[in-house]
Parts: sequence; C-alpha cells; structure tokens
Amino acid sequence: MVIDVLGFGILIPLIPYMAARFGASPSLNTAVLGTYSLCQLLAAPLWGRLSDRFGRRPILLSSMSGAFASYLILAFAHTLPTLFIARALAGFMAGNLSAAMAYASDVSTPRDRARTMGMVGASIGIGFMLGPAIGGALAGDRLGASNFMRPALLSASLSVVAMMLVLFMLPESHGHEQRARVAGVPRERGWQLLRTLPGLRLLALATLLVTFSQSTLESIFAIWAMDRYHVGPRTVGLTLFVLAIVAVGVQGGLVRRLAPRFGERRLALGGVFGYVIGLAIVAVGGAPGLVMVGLVFCGLGAGLFSPSGAALASHEARAHNRGAVMGVYQSGTSTARVIAPFVAGPVYMQFGPGAPYLLACIVTLQALWCVLGAGRAGVSEAGGARASEEGGGVP
Repeated sequence: MVIDVLGFGILIPLIPYMAARFGASPSLNTAVLGTYSLCQLLAAPLWGRLSDRFGRRPILLSSMSGAFASYLILAFAHTLPTLFIARALAGFMAGNLSAAMAYASDVSTPRDRARTMGMVGASIGIGFMLGPAIGGALAGDRLGASNFMRPALLSASLSVVAMMLVLFMLPESHGHEQRARVAGVPRERGWQLLRTLPGLRLLALATLLVTFSQSTLESIFAIWAMDRYHVGPRTVGLTLFVLAIVAVGVQGGLVRRLAPRFGERRLALGGVFGYVIGLAIVAVGGAPGLVMVGLVFCGLGAGLFSPSGAALASHEARAHNRGAVMGVYQSGTSTARVIAPFVAGPVYMQFGPGAPYLLACIVTLQALWCVLGAGRAGVSEAGGARASEEGGGVP
C-alpha cells in the first residue's frame, strides 16, 4: 500500500496545475478531482463484494493494473478531456483501499483491530506523505513550465512494482476455504447493509463529513496557494508533506498507544475536533507560519480519526461480509470526495479564498453526533442480541 498510494500521492499537487494549464477555471479544476471520486464512489461497493467472493489479491491486482493504465494516459495528456478520462479510469479501478481494509480485518482480532487499521492507515499515509513532495520536486516550481510527464510515468512504474509484490509475496487472507465456509450465507448489498446496520450507517456518514473537510483542503489548497502566495507544485508538495507526516506519525505510533487507554470512539471524536480547529486556523490565518500550524492540527485530526473510524466500522462486519462492509464504509469517503470538489470551487469563486474552509468546519462538526450515535446504536444492538439469546431466538 505504501508503494501503491505513493504513485497516487505523487500526482496530488500536480492535477490542479495541469488543469490550470489546460485553461480550467477553479470550478472546472476541482471538478477534475471530483470525477475521480465519483467513479470511485460507484465502484467501491462492487470491489468490496468481489473481494468477498473471489479473494483480496485479485481485487488488489485488478485495481493496480487500472491505476497503471490511468497514469500512462495522464502522462501523455494534452487536453482537458483527456485529463478527465484519466481520472475517471483511475477512480473506477480504485478498489485497492476497501480490499486492503478488508484484508486487515481478516488478519486481526477485534481486540487489536484499531492497531491493525492504524498500520494500514499509516502505510497509506506514508504514500500520501512522500508522494506530493516527490511529485512537486519532479514537476518543479515554475508555474508555466512544470513537467508533468516524469511524475506520471514514475507513478505508473510504482503501480507495476506494487502488482509484483502482491503477485509474488502477499498471501491470500480470504482464500477458498474461508469463502467456502460462508458460501451459503446470504450476501447483502450496500444499501441493505446501511439499512440493517444502523451503526455502520452513522459511521459511514461520519467519515463522509470528516472526509468533506479533507477533500476540501486537498482540492482547493493548490489553487488557494497559487492565488495567495504565487507558489508552484514543489512548494505545495512540500507543504502537504508536512500535513501527511503528522498524520502518519499519529496513525503509525500514537493510535496504537492511545486506543487501549481511551478507546476508538474517543479517538475518533478527538480527530473531528482536531481537523475542525486546523481548518479554522488555515481559513483565518494569513502568515505562512500560522497556516502551517493549522495544517499540523489537520494532520493530527486525520491521524486520529481515520484508523479509529475504520476500526469502529469493522466491528460491524462478520466473516462473510467484511469486504462489503468496508466497501460501504469507503463509500462514505468517496461520496465526500465527490461532493467537496464540486462545492469548493464555486464557493471559492463566489465568497473568497477562506470560505471553503469555513464551510468545511461547519459540515465536519456534525460528525460528532454521528460517532456518538453509532455508539448508542451498538449498545442497543448488543442488548437486543442478549435478549434474543435469553428468549431462545437467534440473534
């Protein structure tokens, strides 16, 4: 996942600059990012169900091959429509995250699931941490003459390396024996899981609201930095590197120490507060130093919420539907990444540079009620199950 996400992360600070070079307005620029997320939203539950049916490795290999093709198209893109096509293909083939989360759930126990999810989150975070810095360095810092082919070709090469690692080194966590054991269990579709698992429904909404903030920051930050500070891809990439390194440090080290002491739910709530505080500082702070302080808070919030929210969602799953549950949970993330870019661009143009960040603060605060509500739903379900057992029924 480090290598796979590294290829994706390399392009994060570059897409807005590519779209701007092709003449895209801020609204159309952020729509390029939204196209990727829209296609990912449509595909994520499908990839999750397929990983339950055929195993995790085939889905990881398929999604990485799709990423490879999209990076090649991107490397030779010279028009805005081609850029849209490349991002749409990449989004539709992005089944790797839900498959990776399901894999982590397969190989962990409920007791250590937060730690395992934190490791996967840290792996993803390392890719996001190093990717923007590498992509920005390869592209350069000249606004009108940045090189986008070299970063895209490097991303394509990294996808091949990731495929080789999965093909030759990664054992299947959901093999034929495990699939045969649950073959007769009815499989619910995404909307059915949302209906029958109220805790999952609230957690998916919570990750949607938090990811709205993250996607708002990601989609508008390069445009905001270009307009406000007149900086190029290299500076934006290095700035995002700081944000990611905080998130990775929290996910990879701090969460595993804090989760046994405070619990996943409290960490998720702390993550919501951290991200909201960080975005508010970025919105009102003009000095670059103050902006960096805000980004550190955003990294802290993301590092606390991401593994904790995923661990809470995984507790809603059973052996036969882990991929589907995590696919539905990832759909909350994908939905936010569809909505936020299409909202952030017009809000930026209409109300000013700080407006998208302030809007994201208000939206993300609502995630507090969702996390608390999911906890109450879990208690209610546990009580219902005990009552059913005492009455001789099947929970």
